[in-house]
Amino acid sequence: MELNDANLQTLTEFLRKTLDPDPTVRRPAEKFLESVEGNQNYPLLLLTLLEKSQDNVIRVCAAVTFKNYIKRNWRIVEDEPNKISDTDRTAIKANIVNLMLSSPEQIQKQLSDAISIIGREDFPQKWPDLLTEMVTRFRSGDFHIINGVLRTAHSLFKRYRHEFKSNELWTEIKLVLDTFALPLTELFKATIELCQTHATDVNALKVLFSSLTLISKLFYSLNFQDLPEFFEDNMETWMTNFHGLLTLDNKLLQTDLVSNAIQFLASVCERPHYKHLFEDQNTLTSICEKVIVPNMEFRSADEEAFEDNSEEYIRRDLEGSDIDTRRRAACDLVRGLCKFFEGPVTAIFSGYVNSMLTEYAKNPGENWKHKDAAIYLVTSLASKAQTQKHGITQANELVNLTEFFVNHILPDLKSPNVNEFPVLKADAIKYVMIFRSQLPKEQLLQAVPLLITHLQAESTVEHTYAAHALERLFTMRGPNNTTLITPAEMAPFTEQLLNNLFKAVALPGSAENEYIMKAIMRSFSLLQEAIVPYIPTLIGQLTHKLLLVSKNPSKPHFNHYLFESLCLSVRITCKANPTTVSSFEEALFPVFTEILQNDVQEFLPYVFQVMSLLLEIHSNSIPSSYMALFPHLLQPVLWERTGNIPPLVRLLQAYLEKGGATIASSAADKIPGLLGVFQKLIASKANDHQGFYLLNSIIEHMPPESITQYRKQIFILLFQRLQSSKTTKFIKSFLVFVNLYCVKYGAIALQEIFDSIQPKMFGMVLEKIVIPEVQKVSGAVEKKICAVGITKILTECPAMMDTEYTKIWTPLLQALIGLFELPEDDSIPDDEHFIDIEDTPGYQTAFSQLAFAGRKEHDPIGDAVGNPKILLAQSLHKLSTACPGRVPSMLSTSLNAEALQFLQGYLQAATVQLV
Repeated sequence: MELNDANLQTLTEFLRKTLDPDPTVRRPAEKFLESVEGNQNYPLLLLTLLEKSQDNVIRVCAAVTFKNYIKRNWRIVEDEPNKISDTDRTAIKANIVNLMLSSPEQIQKQLSDAISIIGREDFPQKWPDLLTEMVTRFRSGDFHIINGVLRTAHSLFKRYRHEFKSNELWTEIKLVLDTFALPLTELFKATIELCQTHATDVNALKVLFSSLTLISKLFYSLNFQDLPEFFEDNMETWMTNFHGLLTLDNKLLQTDLVSNAIQFLASVCERPHYKHLFEDQNTLTSICEKVIVPNMEFRSADEEAFEDNSEEYIRRDLEGSDIDTRRRAACDLVRGLCKFFEGPVTAIFSGYVNSMLTEYAKNPGENWKHKDAAIYLVTSLASKAQTQKHGITQANELVNLTEFFVNHILPDLKSPNVNEFPVLKADAIKYVMIFRSQLPKEQLLQAVPLLITHLQAESTVEHTYAAHALERLFTMRGPNNTTLITPAEMAPFTEQLLNNLFKAVALPGSAENEYIMKAIMRSFSLLQEAIVPYIPTLIGQLTHKLLLVSKNPSKPHFNHYLFESLCLSVRITCKANPTTVSSFEEALFPVFTEILQNDVQEFLPYVFQVMSLLLEIHSNSIPSSYMALFPHLLQPVLWERTGNIPPLVRLLQAYLEKGGATIASSAADKIPGLLGVFQKLIASKANDHQGFYLLNSIIEHMPPESITQYRKQIFILLFQRLQSSKTTKFIKSFLVFVNLYCVKYGAIALQEIFDSIQPKMFGMVLEKIVIPEVQKVSGAVEKKICAVGITKILTECPAMMDTEYTKIWTPLLQALIGLFELPEDDSIPDDEHFIDIEDTPGYQTAFSQLAFAGRKEHDPIGDAVGNPKILLAQSLHKLSTACPGRVPSMLSTSLNAEALQFLQGYLQAATVQLV
């Protein structure tokens, strides 16, 4: 493609069409651009357009297209063609920085991203002059240009925060620091001075503060890998400037600038070689007083979020997405300082905490924010190590958490008016939640009924925290790995707990509150049979909720916990009385029918799992309501969606287990339908194991005569797949199936079907697949199936004793003893580590396994065989009795000595001997 006006015009027209909402216009345009992007000069045409086009929309579109083109094609993959010519690569790198810095912000951001993508691949070796070109722009004095450079540098260097230490990485960072450290320090000092010069100009400060934010992010990235010899000389300058910056009028400073500056101090104070910068008592006191305490305050923006945007507030506070808030940064700085100065810092803050609490006590209505800051400060001081599962796992021993709980937390939890001071109530609940592993059990038991009361609070944050705290307490484990809080201890509160949880999920703003639904699930799981009397009422509320959310599923976590709660209701109630399954079906089937009819894709995998759970509870029969649905489950459209496959296979397995004969006799087309599903699954590398699950159930549960005519075709399909793409996963599944077939129909039937496909195929399969690969089979049940199947081949197949297959007999026995005694072979060939999941068009609902819908592992052999080693010994004894002398002579001539020793052990254990 030449760089000429005609091509620029053509490109403009196609870019414009890619913005057309009509897919019949848009898609051909996108296809055209894909078809020409491999041509030389294509990226240069895009850069020309984004620089010179008179149409702003086209300029932005060209910029986005260019960035995506770079993202897809810049990396050179070994053994694949280079998608961008060397000439174009050189031209792009020569022009892009200048172009980025002279473009408006919308385009600048796209080009900055493109530079960082190129930089990740080419910098520093293939793009040595990038940094020099960027650093020279610091002198321009134009903060639009300076911020463009800083933004690009940030996107290039932020990866240093996440990469493992290596000489190569440190060499690169050293190169960056040699070029960048001094100019960045000078720019920082100059920008701080400009802030003081323009202290009254809000617009100028906004630009300068955005520069300072980027500078602090860069400084953080460049210091993250802890290369002490750099910045060492300037560290005091940086410290002084950041410290000075943070003691300016806090209200003027942007939150992300403040939080980045505090994060910088937090990262420095944890480094042993900068410890001396903080040792002076005046420095420590000043940081605590002027940096930490003011930024611990509950700001008006926090108050607004608490009241009006509770979902965002909770997400930030509970899920840790408050990484850029001042409070989180101040909290990190407290923890950082405590690493080397725990005693002095605790002493300084103890005074502040006491004075804040005194101020609160004077006038709680006016001064409640003082207590909020005090609780936050105590939490920051006391927390040394934390996990999601256990809360704080290591606490500052200088802070008396129990005393603080009794004196300052419990009174707020006990307050008769749950709607008074909601922020302090939420603080008190969060304190219990965070320090649950540190507080004595008696205090947690004291808190439980109070938390149940707070479920009724009008404040969304307060009742959400109460639900979350209860859910976390109910997961805690005691000394014997039982729940710390027992169902017996919950007995006095069970009714109130369930009532308040279900009332809370009906409160404004909490109709789909995932924390409350998770607490419902966890309460069911803890209380077990204690919930049975309440289920008739609760199941109605759960199904009503399911019907409502199925109209427009928007909260995946809420929906997941809702289905888990349904599963628990079914499991717990039917465990006590299996006949109640029909009442659950009555309640659930109308909603499930609506979900299936409306094709609510997000919910189908869940519905199939709950239906499997219900069907598996039935004794050996299939109710007519299930049989009516059966043909619909075989519809190809359901199997196109990857998320449906595991639960649908399990549901079909439940049908086969409970009524294989019913399915076989009800209609002739059922079996071809099932085999059609098997054929589709077996062709997919991603889902072939699911195809085998289905096939194994067909073999195990269908009447033998019903599938006689299909058996040969099944094996032919499997052999075709083995020839076209043999993977370890497929072979493992194939081995289990072959041996299950042998267990079910006998070794002679297995040999005959193989040899009917092709003469001597039975021997080839044993020699080429079973003997070399059986060691890879994993799972206790799978190994047992293979062991019993191979034992049958060795001892119940005459062809193994008196044809050319006899030479395989001893190697097969050795492979079986290896399966018993050697470690599993879990090696995978190099070319299989990255088997691509088949490309699935568009968005696909992922499969979410319901923990409480899980089923016990099924053993098709069951108690018929207890110990497969004993079975082998007994079977060999029987064989040797039928042909005396043959077995011992075959063993003595060709069985490995170690294997023979193991075999003697089996014979002794079975109290039999070979004749």
